[in-house]
Amino acid sequence: MNFQNLHPVEDYQFYIDLAFRRAREGGKRLRAKKLKGGRLEKSTHIELMKMQIIADTITARMDSIGKNFPSINQLPVFYQDMLKLTLDDGQLRKSLGAINWLRIQSRKLFLDYKWKLVRNKQFSRVNIIRGEFLGRISSLVKQVKKDFLFLEAARKTMKGYPDIKEMPTVAIAGFPNVGKTTLLYKLTGSKGEINSYPFTTKGVNVAYIGKKIQLLDTPGTLNRLDKMNFIEKIAHLAIKHSHAVVYVFDPTEEYPLKRQIQLYKLTKTYKKPLLCYLSKIDIAEEEIVGEIIKKFNPITNYHELKEKIKEIIS
Repeated sequence: MNFQNLHPVEDYQFYIDLAFRRAREGGKRLRAKKLKGGRLEKSTHIELMKMQIIADTITARMDSIGKNFPSINQLPVFYQDMLKLTLDDGQLRKSLGAINWLRIQSRKLFLDYKWKLVRNKQFSRVNIIRGEFLGRISSLVKQVKKDFLFLEAARKTMKGYPDIKEMPTVAIAGFPNVGKTTLLYKLTGSKGEINSYPFTTKGVNVAYIGKKIQLLDTPGTLNRLDKMNFIEKIAHLAIKHSHAVVYVFDPTEEYPLKRQIQLYKLTKTYKKPLLCYLSKIDIAEEEIVGEIIKKFNPITNYHELKEKIKEIIS
């Protein structure tokens, strides 16, 4: 799912100004026409049309915002979990509900004041009724100003979500800089197939083996769930929702082998099919390489790894 096309949500004043500007422009066009009737009938017709333009503009904009955001309950489970991790999903539901409330109330308010104008028999009261409508609809929009701000912040966060498709997925786990992204390049055969999605200072890389297997480069290490930082929680979600895991050992020991083994054991607790891959063997000490091979029998050739991944997924 791709969240890149979410449209910006403006502040409340933007929608008021837009609606009022369109109403003024509509009023000028009407005044340029030869309207039938006396002063009361002409004024009533012009102000009624201006009020309708305002209500229609706000209603349409609120409808657009509501439809632009995906239905939370219909999102894949991965993204529902992502929302809970990165946003206050309860507040997101409330803010979307507030936008829908404004859409409904704008229409109701127009119908109320339409009836008042139609029943009015005094020319002097036309502008008074119009003024009341403008004040009340402005107040309605202002009541949800915090919801506009929250939804815009949520939109910016959601635009950074990785485009995870509902298809067989393999997570590549391990410490940072152990060769996970390089492995992605080798498995897919092209750097152009890698899509990077930023999360704070690190990112999620998504790539594909053909059109049948999705590879996910997890952006951080793992810890106990209650002690995970943000990046670690992203890694947790990626592994949780994957069908299998490739764990990458780095024999150059940028991270001590003891810590890499601890992380490997933690990765096993997800109870997913697990493959081990040994990177950087051409620049590592033979003793460390031998120790890892003896203990874990990792795959050292990415061609072989690709075939093993296909076997697991098939």
